[in-house]
Amino acid sequence: MSVEAPSAIAVVLYVISALCQWLRIKGKDINKLFVQLLALGGAVAQCFSLYYVIHPPEGINLNFFAVASLSSWVVILIVLLSSIRKPVDNLLIVLLPMAVAAIASSDLISARHTILLDHSAGIISHIIISIVAYSTMTVAAFQALLLAYQEKHLKQHHPTGIIRAFPPMQTMEKLLFEFLWAGLILLTLCLASGFAYLNDMFAQHVAHKTIFGALAWILFATLLAGRTFRGWRGRTAIRWTLSGFVFLMLAFFGSKFVLDLVIN
Repeated sequence: MSVEAPSAIAVVLYVISALCQWLRIKGKDINKLFVQLLALGGAVAQCFSLYYVIHPPEGINLNFFAVASLSSWVVILIVLLSSIRKPVDNLLIVLLPMAVAAIASSDLISARHTILLDHSAGIISHIIISIVAYSTMTVAAFQALLLAYQEKHLKQHHPTGIIRAFPPMQTMEKLLFEFLWAGLILLTLCLASGFAYLNDMFAQHVAHKTIFGALAWILFATLLAGRTFRGWRGRTAIRWTLSGFVFLMLAFFGSKFVLDLVIN
């Protein structure tokens, strides 16, 4: 089997799932489980696609596009698992198209920028923790964007059909902080494993990654401390979440984009 077949299946199932979720929000009678199963089928197909992209015959390929596709896959899994008990289904409308774009780029461009790695188990575990941490914070960032959209429309007294389909703001905000706590724990493990397994976290090729990652950690930790001791919420929480995510994105993808595509 080649990479094209599972990738095509994943794209089709993701697109159908996103459309069905959009119709659900618009009030159509579409079963939630049906949407989840479509997205899960797409995630299974993407898993096979990732195997071919990340495991070429020459070794392990974790270039910019491969990691983008892997991150999108983890994000979809996090949302699907969370949606079993929590009302986070609306995130699929944005995240599934992003996953489609990531799959397409990994298939069409990744082979031209293959970066082969031969690392120890410790460094591979650090990479995996980094991807899961970034993916969790990605979900938190989009949850913050949905919360901002909901707050804006409610304050303008224009609750459209889409807004009425959202859970109450208190629930949306609670979900945001649950994702932030999980993401901060993973980000802490990511930084700790980096210091444990990398020879020099401030070497020239990883210094910017370390600095941006540490800044992101400080912002997220400050936000959660502010939430615990000062009751921060609403726009304050949204701004701090998005600011921290910008630094995390620069740490995770900014440096990788330069190293994989510009320098190489």
